[in-house]
Amino acid sequence: MTSPELENLVKIGQLKRETPAAGEVAGLRRSGEARLSDAANPDLSLESRFDLAYNAAHALALALRRLGYRSPNRYLVFQTLSHTRGLPPATWRVLAGPRKPQPRGIRGLLSVDERLVDDMIAAATTVLTALRAVGSRAKRGADPQ
Repeated sequence: MTSPELENLVKIGQLKRETPAAGEVAGLRRSGEARLSDAANPDLSLESRFDLAYNAAHALALALRRLGYRSPNRYLVFQTLSHTRGLPPATWRVLAGPRKPQPRGIRGLLSVDERLVDDMIAAATTVLTALRAVGSRAKRGADPQ
């Protein structure tokens, strides 16, 4: 399944068509689930929990890979969740916001607090829930996209 929005991104060079490698999607999902679980560990520092939740969300945003697209741009991977999984803009904005493209030399100035970590975990959980719903539809024989 494709969408006009994703195909437009291919036309302008922001996405590339690429069939996922065998096991790639399952591996990304396992990685995302493990990192999301670890992100909930209150014994870890806030920075570690944030990194785990952020990277879990990126792995779980594998909807692009499942549909045969690839993007080297994390911001775009999150932004396309509205087209690949029907998630509301509020979800991808949480995911993309902390690491959105910035001018050189400004990267790494993110202040991590409990609310940011909680919001990132909640958004990553929303992506996981959407991914699980796709898996459930596929098992029932419905359109998995």
